[in-house]
Amino acid sequence: MMAKNWQLVVRATATPVAVALGTMLLIGVPTAVIPSPWFGRTIPTRSWDYLMLGITALLAGAIGATYALPVACPLISGRLTVGGTLSYFAVGCPLCNKVVLILLGTSGAFTYFQPIQPFLAVGSLGLLV
Repeated sequence: MMAKNWQLVVRATATPVAVALGTMLLIGVPTAVIPSPWFGRTIPTRSWDYLMLGITALLAGAIGATYALPVACPLISGRLTVGGTLSYFAVGCPLCNKVVLILLGTSGAFTYFQPIQPFLAVGSLGLLV
């Protein structure tokens, strides 16, 4: 009985930490919020990009905990995926995002996409909360 409780504690602790770190890397490295030799940014990182990435990682870790112990807190599936995807678009450089450039072009990325990024961030946090 004691070994089973120990396994639950390890799983309930390791899963959210792994999900939070994974989320931070999966969003932060390609958007160049976390500097790396593989990706760069045309537009400098804004201070709220760091804040948004940190909050997203913490909330993703909390959701990850519910996946580790699904009986404790049932949840609507897909929130982590959709919230994380919105966060990716919210903190990313408008000119570095190929999808945005293909759909809107360079001027459209600045004119239409960059102003809605804070709203994407709020939507992402709303889903993750």
